[in-house]
Amino acid sequence: MTRYNFDCVIDRSGTDAIKIDRLDRVFGRHDLTPLWIADLDFAVCPQITDALLRRLQHPVLGYSEAAGSYWQSIIDWNRRRHGFGIAREELCFIPGVVKGIALAVNYFTERGDGVVIQPPVYTPFRTVVEGNCRRVVENPLIFDGSSYRMDLDGLEALVEEHKPKMLILCNPHNPIGIQWDADTLARLAAICHKAGMVVVSDEIHGDLMLEGRRHIPFLACGDDAKAVGIMLGAPSKTFNIPGLVSSWMVVKEPRLREPFFNWLEANDFNSPVMISTIGAEAAYNNGEAWLDQMLEYVQANIEFVIDYCRRNIPALKVVRPEASFLLWLDFRELHLCQSEIMDLLLDKAHLALNDGTMFGSQGAGFARLNVGTPRCVLAAALDSLRMACKGVSAVCGTN
Repeated sequence: MTRYNFDCVIDRSGTDAIKIDRLDRVFGRHDLTPLWIADLDFAVCPQITDALLRRLQHPVLGYSEAAGSYWQSIIDWNRRRHGFGIAREELCFIPGVVKGIALAVNYFTERGDGVVIQPPVYTPFRTVVEGNCRRVVENPLIFDGSSYRMDLDGLEALVEEHKPKMLILCNPHNPIGIQWDADTLARLAAICHKAGMVVVSDEIHGDLMLEGRRHIPFLACGDDAKAVGIMLGAPSKTFNIPGLVSSWMVVKEPRLREPFFNWLEANDFNSPVMISTIGAEAAYNNGEAWLDQMLEYVQANIEFVIDYCRRNIPALKVVRPEASFLLWLDFRELHLCQSEIMDLLLDKAHLALNDGTMFGSQGAGFARLNVGTPRCVLAAALDSLRMACKGVSAVCGTN
């Protein structure tokens, strides 16, 4: 079996990489180690680049359509990887998961309608809702000091009070890294079905399960979920190809699917470009060994961070993820306000992490760390953080 090298440090400067080129704009300085935006610093699976290069060697790059083998690769991947069946008519291309959420918000809700989100959660859930003149209705997650759970009793109460039309679900959850269990998802589906709400489930991290766990698609959680659910997925996080913009949507319920898919078709929102389908098909058909090795490497990085913090920065706690390459770091025992946490990270440690409050006010005291990078980069970053923490009196026992 081919062994892939995830220890290789790749210079991404000069490639229009957002995580590098936006440092000044987002953080106010450029001399930072970029551990924020959720893409990987690993070389793409070579079978993907080989497939793209083969096509680009043809001298004509004309109009193209998605081959039947593209759709079949998505169907086969979900069946093989997640035990989840998809019929071809239930499947549609979308030009990015966030765009898919926005399209669903615009089609299924009206200006002023309430849309439920569960913070702390991926920032575009809020900005898409507010930017399209809908109302954000918060159903915050409950934190017990080590992990999070949904407040489903609270969801029932706010549904009764606010009469929202939609809930945007993150499954697995970003930034927490939780894979919601089937019972939780089924109860959420029952609440939303009873209230006549649509559930848009962002499952872009679903292929990135850790420690041998299986992803649980929302649409696999019973008849209520199938009746209300719109599932969004992509190979972009899985195979580090977000630049190809290849995403897809599954809708099981014909009463939701048929008019919505017709609307997408009429507005040409469902037409993939050539590199999207070629890259995705190559990934799903030939990238599984690369993915398995990458997940092993990411899991080892997670353990490295947890162990490092335990030994060197014991006041910094790590919420152990069940999926993805993102870590939710709890700085609250350092007794710093959020601006002081970000000053510690940016101006003292020279690290670019996501401010926890960008995921909602519930993220105060936290930051998000991307560990999808070579371990030597991660080790140097943690050493910088340890040195920055030396002046924080709450960090007891550090060297």
